Amino acid sequence: MHVAIIGNGISGVTAARFIRKLSDHQITIISSESEHFFSRTALMYIYMGHMRYEDTKPYEDWFWKKNRIDLLFDHVKRVDFEEKNLLMASGNHVKYDKLILAVGSKSNKFGWPGQDLDAVRGLYSLQDLEEMEKYSEGLRRAVIVGGGLIGIEMAEMFASREIPVTMVVREDYYWNNVLPNEESIIISNHIKEHHIDLRLGVNLQEILDDGNGRAAGIIIKETGEKIDCGFVGLTPGVSPNIDFLKDSGLELGRGIKVNEYMETSIPDVFAIGDCAERIEPVPGRRGIEAVWYTGRMMGETVAYNICGKRIAYDPGIWFNSAKFIDIEYQVYGTVLAHPPENHKSLFWQHDGGKISVRIVYDDNGGAVLGFNLLGVRYRHEVCEKWIKTGTHIEEVMEHLSLANFDPEFYKEYEQEILDLYNSQTGRDLKLKKKRSLSSVLRFLSN
Repeated sequence: MHVAIIGNGISGVTAARFIRKLSDHQITIISSESEHFFSRTALMYIYMGHMRYEDTKPYEDWFWKKNRIDLLFDHVKRVDFEEKNLLMASGNHVKYDKLILAVGSKSNKFGWPGQDLDAVRGLYSLQDLEEMEKYSEGLRRAVIVGGGLIGIEMAEMFASREIPVTMVVREDYYWNNVLPNEESIIISNHIKEHHIDLRLGVNLQEILDDGNGRAAGIIIKETGEKIDCGFVGLTPGVSPNIDFLKDSGLELGRGIKVNEYMETSIPDVFAIGDCAERIEPVPGRRGIEAVWYTGRMMGETVAYNICGKRIAYDPGIWFNSAKFIDIEYQVYGTVLAHPPENHKSLFWQHDGGKISVRIVYDDNGGAVLGFNLLGVRYRHEVCEKWIKTGTHIEEVMEHLSLANFDPEFYKEYEQEILDLYNSQTGRDLKLKKKRSLSSVLRFLSN
């Protein structure tokens, strides 16, 4: 049986690796972005000089041949689902028995005048990075349209080369459609402190042409202000890269519709990763989740299903992590920017302003629901167990030291956080366990 995989990101590569572990099927990975799998999250470090491209490849180039996984550097122009045939840009055809669509995302564009000029790019693909590099020489200013994680990464990249940056963000504070208000304010202030010109509550009207087809500036919609620049980063989110599948007979929504087994509306065709949209998402989760770890999990799930070991996709407890310049961010479970009435939270912020902990719990029964962390590291396994088992907020508070994952000799804040909870509730809870690896292991094994 021949399994063709379109896309060599984390989803497609994980699927290929697990299919090989489980079977002797013929496997072909097709990509027009790069010849080999690389870590997409490391793109910024290539630009900043911290890594070389070859350092971002998790596997040596010989890995694929050794594991009998064929790599095809070509572009799929059209899929003939009836004939199970892929028409390539090279003019070649690839026949398949099973097809995995792992085609990822593309940067959003919303019809702005000038959005297709030269020196206007998102930051998703290797080609996007190459375009940033191409236009950085002599660049006097870059404008980034949109907040989010990609926007702050792009801002940090330009700032690392001392290129002035303006960020145009439609929200009142940075990413406050995702972050609760207090954390959003912390990060907004932090961005400004790093000499990034953060414009909040404003929208892009148009991108100006220098007369030769290259971006020369932007116009702010609300004020009419012109900002001169030689590069415009478009980072108002991403959307599934499915344009080539329209009118193909495949059921599409925002992404490619899939069931819990990652099966599409067409037999023997599967979709995983950023491009897959769950028909019936897990309660509390979105139909499309364009993050690294869910893509990896989908890749493993689809491999089992293709190899006859039928299992449903289970994303588990939501988590994510990132860096806002030099502030580390972690979220576990449900932490909403605009929570329902029964979601109560304890929010503690260090006097220095750059460290905070938010613990969300159900006001009706006390079960802990989520953790939001800035500048502090908590153990994934501990937080996940508390959320999964519906541990009461007061038990979590008493054992909070178990979650601390900061290195030894770092200042610990659990007592301050517990003191705040006691002062707000009138309770007199005590920390019952100090942090140690043995106590954490005992907790996780129970």
